[in-house]
Amino acid sequence: MANPTVLGGRYELMDKLGSGGMSNVYRAKDRILERTVAVKVLAEHLSDDDRFVARFRREALAVAKLIHPNIVQVYDTGVDHGRHFIVMECVEGRSGAQILKSEGVLDPEVAVEIGVQACAGLEYAHRHGIIHRDVKPGNLMVVGGPVGGGPMTCKLTDFGIARAAEQTRITQVGSVVGTAAYLAPEQVRGDEATPATDVYALGVVLYQFLTGRLPYEGSSLAELAVRQQNEKPLSPRTYNADVPETVSASVMRALEGDTRIRFTTAGAFLDGLERGLRGEDVTVLLDDEGPRTPDHFPMAETATRPLERTTRTAHRPTQPPPRYKGPPPRPVLKKRSLLNRTIRFFAGLLALVLIALLVAGLVISLTDRAASVKVREWAGESVNDVTRELRDYLRENTR
Repeated sequence: MANPTVLGGRYELMDKLGSGGMSNVYRAKDRILERTVAVKVLAEHLSDDDRFVARFRREALAVAKLIHPNIVQVYDTGVDHGRHFIVMECVEGRSGAQILKSEGVLDPEVAVEIGVQACAGLEYAHRHGIIHRDVKPGNLMVVGGPVGGGPMTCKLTDFGIARAAEQTRITQVGSVVGTAAYLAPEQVRGDEATPATDVYALGVVLYQFLTGRLPYEGSSLAELAVRQQNEKPLSPRTYNADVPETVSASVMRALEGDTRIRFTTAGAFLDGLERGLRGEDVTVLLDDEGPRTPDHFPMAETATRPLERTTRTAHRPTQPPPRYKGPPPRPVLKKRSLLNRTIRFFAGLLALVLIALLVAGLVISLTDRAASVKVREWAGESVNDVTRELRDYLRENTR
């Protein structure tokens, strides 16, 4: 008979760390490596869905390849008597949801630091082809800092479940996986998730940290979609005077419904937050926006090492980027070229006709009647030649 407190003959479950609609999380002891881990056990209704389980395991394997100080490390995945589970790094901290519940509003510098570290983790995952799709306070784990003591580290967790769920039959028609308030407008429309989708969700999280409230609130997904379409949230500074205007602008730009204006990458949002904290304007479109190069986000030697601030700031630009000056003027060379050819054509035609008539008149006036007949024949042949030349000219210049 299977031991209900031991999974895979290896992971001994201890106290429950949390629970949700999709899983329960336990602190556990790895009997082989003799270390403390966190084990997420999928809810029974998910374990019975073969398609979900198959997709979830594939996602878990992909996420296990992500080794970054701002991402909770996945160690293992398996099944024990119908109970599907994944084994993760055990983070001794609090979730963003717990912090919001106990603190209400965070100091702007602390909120920005959490946002910067979350951006670093997201940028790393995006560069490896993985989009979180469910960024929210409950999926941010914060260790240390002013709310916990010691150096602060923020870690993203729960990669994979949202993607596995949104592509299986457990997602009912018309519904979207994830907490509705954190869904980008394109997710509400049913469009494919992109890095900018995670940027929007993180923008909502930071808005909450700075103000204690959501930018949009609605009792249903439909109401939320209508508000996103027709309303613009007030800036965080409206509710919290301690938030610098430039930090407020950074968060507001992450919340833009138009992805052409929103920070399109987590790396760009990271830059925007740091510039905002330094008092730089981030409301203009940045010409050099784009994913950060790998040297901005070094691999961690261990998944628990805090991300040092010097790691992120070593490559800060010394000058703000140039302002966006709009698109270049549309070329008109083709139209001008055609007009010039047309003018030259008619000018040449007129000149040739005048010359032919002048020559014909002079010859006729200086010769006798018989000769004039020959001249008229010659003149006629010349006009035909001119016409033929003009036709050739027209053919060559209007191709």
